[in-house]
Amino acid sequence: MMDSRVEKGDVPAELSPYRHFTRTEWAALRADTPLTLTIEDLARLQSVNDPISVEEVIAIYLPLSRLLALYVAATQGLFKATRSFLGAEDGGKMPYIIGVAGSVAVGKSTTARVLQALLSRWANTPKVELVTTDGFLLPNAVLQEEGLMERKGFPESYDGAALIRFLSDVKAGKRNVPAPVYSHLVYDVVPDKFITVDRPDILIVEGLNVLQPGKAGREIPFVSDFFDFSVYLHAEEAALEKWYIERFMRLRQTAFRDPRSFFRKYADLTDEEAVDTAHGIWTRINLRNLEENILPTMLRASLILTKDQHHKIEKVALRKL
Repeated sequence: MMDSRVEKGDVPAELSPYRHFTRTEWAALRADTPLTLTIEDLARLQSVNDPISVEEVIAIYLPLSRLLALYVAATQGLFKATRSFLGAEDGGKMPYIIGVAGSVAVGKSTTARVLQALLSRWANTPKVELVTTDGFLLPNAVLQEEGLMERKGFPESYDGAALIRFLSDVKAGKRNVPAPVYSHLVYDVVPDKFITVDRPDILIVEGLNVLQPGKAGREIPFVSDFFDFSVYLHAEEAALEKWYIERFMRLRQTAFRDPRSFFRKYADLTDEEAVDTAHGIWTRINLRNLEENILPTMLRASLILTKDQHHKIEKVALRKL
């Protein structure tokens, strides 16, 4: 849930770190930003049980694309000015990094892919890469050895040092930086398989805990230190649980039936057993992670997009500069 003090109006608007918009107010900020995605594009980009319409793209994502175009241009200008001040003559560039955070089942993957598609279609056709933090999860063998399988997705289940190294190398403009690959089918990191990120103009980093702050007393950077902008997708807990269970039921009829699937054991459950199983996983793991680790980071985001129970974004909060 949104910070109760803000929702109840206990914090005067002038003291809030955010400027709040209704859907209609935000949609009006699109100006003349062109729609470059088709219905067929959206069908390809959306995740299981995360519907997104052309109207949603027009109302929410085109204004966001326009805002990011302004932010990226300003950041690039500042980078060039700093290089000039320092007398640097290298032709390097610093990628603009966008973080996308939020709960399991809230629609992070769809948002990240739609943003990638829109930003890569800007007039100057920038190079936009997308990486999910799933690839930086510790392998299942390590999680089992350390008793962390029931905490998969919690901060301690990631190779945080590897993720920081990756972001540091990308931000420094290094060529061909490898990122590990995760398979949702086998529910594990794929050994010796990587994608290569080669000096993009924009990098989108999507994950549950990407806004998590560092631990007190540890003088090391944390993931969001590398972000130029961040988006948090928010929805009420009841809606998130409903969407998670619906997704589980759909996957039970599709991906879970693949013999290679880690979740093959759930494919033959009765409907009642499947709902009970999904509810148990949600309550035991995903809800706990949301309450302990993910939701507390919401107010660290540059932009908060709040969905209603039908996946429609109804509220937008933009952090004041």
